[in-house]
Amino acid sequence: MEDLKIIPVLTRKDRKEFVEYPLRLYKDNPYFVPPFYADEMSLFTPKNIYFKTCESTFFLAKRGAETVGRIQGILQKQYNEIRGLKQVRFTRFDCEDNVETAKALFDAVEAWAREKGMTEVVGPLGYSDLEREGLLIEGFDYLSTFEEQYNYAYYPALVERCGYEKDVDWLEHRLFKCKEVSDRMKSILDHTMKKCNLHFGDKSLGKKKFIKKYKEGIFRCIDECYKDLYGTVPFTPEMQKQIVDQFTLFIDPKYIEVACDEKDEVVAFGLCMPGLGEALQKSGGRLTPACLIRLLKALKKPRSVDLGLVGIMPKYRNGGLSVFMITVMQDMFKDPNIEYLETNLNLEENTAIRSMWKRFEHIQHKRRRSYIKKL
Repeated sequence: MEDLKIIPVLTRKDRKEFVEYPLRLYKDNPYFVPPFYADEMSLFTPKNIYFKTCESTFFLAKRGAETVGRIQGILQKQYNEIRGLKQVRFTRFDCEDNVETAKALFDAVEAWAREKGMTEVVGPLGYSDLEREGLLIEGFDYLSTFEEQYNYAYYPALVERCGYEKDVDWLEHRLFKCKEVSDRMKSILDHTMKKCNLHFGDKSLGKKKFIKKYKEGIFRCIDECYKDLYGTVPFTPEMQKQIVDQFTLFIDPKYIEVACDEKDEVVAFGLCMPGLGEALQKSGGRLTPACLIRLLKALKKPRSVDLGLVGIMPKYRNGGLSVFMITVMQDMFKDPNIEYLETNLNLEENTAIRSMWKRFEHIQHKRRRSYIKKL
């Protein structure tokens, strides 16, 4: 067997190999959903606006000419400063089933972390909470959502044998139709909206005007509602623009609900997206003409809906507005094409959000983990 080498990603050829390695590793895997190819390639260019708040390093593992693994390290300066930490994050870890290879990749990131004066490595975590995060440790026989990363069942053992331990877990649920009568909850919501002088966002504006009118309020709500959660950072204007630009094609006001106060400020929101996983699988994340046709079909007649983000400003959480998202999800099932909703990641300790799912017929089908290692 040829000697194993870890090389930094420096050339365009290396970058292409870094992005394409998982596409080969998971070829023909029925559960893997690739990210957008162009977005992954933009990580290495000025288009990646996280360069302003982060430092990154990328490594490939090679045996001869064959790539057998990859990993990225991120120094999220913004998060470290807010939390008073000295952390490096690892992400985009993909590897053959070989402890030697995994250890060599982690050794490279850990050495980089020490050079930066950091004292621990955590992950998988991306630049922000809106990137793919968490290592799948349960639910390997379910299709991944577009928002989250799939990995083989041997990954957790590799990471743990490299000295990493559990930091936090996220749970994912699949929701079916609501068990409760929707009229009662809608009545509670309507009463609360009138009592608090709130109103829903104006969907008659059309997509572009709707996004323009409410995007800043939604991000402001996200920053306030998510500021204390694991791994999150506030969104700069550049981050907001990049996220909106990336997802404008797939955003439909039909799957977004906002509640506003008398000043038209967003005080609650629910952001969902049609399930795009199957539409992206065949193209390797490239937006080919055939892929675009599949995506447009999925957007028009989705079989599932991914729950993205939901937030209610603290001032309104103890009232009837807590049923806001439940009523939004109930309405989605009026579409006869929709079979189920995917919650994506909920922190294991977030009992409030998890208790919401008890109102639905549901299964808890996936678990993801963020690991930590002290250096």
